Amino acid sequence: MTIVEVPGHPIIGVVADNPGPLTLNGTNTWIVGHDPAWLVDPGPDLETHVRAVIEQLEHRGGLAGLALTHDHGDHAGAVAAIRRRFPDAPLAAARGAVDRVLADGDRFGPLEALATPGHAPDHLAYLVGSAALTGDAVLGQGSVFIAPDPGALSGYLDALARLRGRRPAVLLPGHGPIVDDPLAKLDEYLAHRRERERRLLAALADGARSVSELLDAAWGDVPGLLRPAAAVTLAAHLDKLASEGRLAPGVERPRLPSPIVHDP
Repeated sequence: MTIVEVPGHPIIGVVADNPGPLTLNGTNTWIVGHDPAWLVDPGPDLETHVRAVIEQLEHRGGLAGLALTHDHGDHAGAVAAIRRRFPDAPLAAARGAVDRVLADGDRFGPLEALATPGHAPDHLAYLVGSAALTGDAVLGQGSVFIAPDPGALSGYLDALARLRGRRPAVLLPGHGPIVDDPLAKLDEYLAHRRERERRLLAALADGARSVSELLDAAWGDVPGLLRPAAAVTLAAHLDKLASEGRLAPGVERPRLPSPIVHDP
């Protein structure tokens, strides 16, 4: 089990042992403050991870409340196990069977919620002082897939810009290492989405219409193992172009699982 210290901030991370193509080295669970502490994303329901998180919480004077960035299993699976140990700690998230439903700008203890839809419609990031806990909105390395919910990609790009406007000093992602140069990372994410759209529009202009052709043209650099995730994001890009009246006729749409989930 890996414990991550955040220099200059009263926050530590506990990295779950659930590595994979989408989870990178594992899910990061973040513990904020002490006497008592606040928990963001309990992580997957793995016995060793739950035990490590509880140990850290007890060391920091207990649990005041736990918040979810979103309800995918690799971030929220351990909720029940954590609440069995700390039954009085309220649960907050943007949806679901929670004690407190959060929206953009709401506060939950020391956490300020920032709506960051895109990866999931219920996705929130949390600001704590000059730190931003970004869940799957921004990863420590690589990019995220965008689920094709109504307005998902446009909402995601707007959220990244709003997060950049808050000028955080550090990003604490749901997967991967701490980001010590947040503005550069956010600029990189915004540029990455613009480049994907540029490639997609160029492919459409050249006559590409099938999912395979569009993925080859705009996501040709993506490893084969991640091609299904790229297809999910392709669907979100096509939805954005359609909403803007820029999608050529006759384009094949990806067939996607319903609901789209992100589990280890």
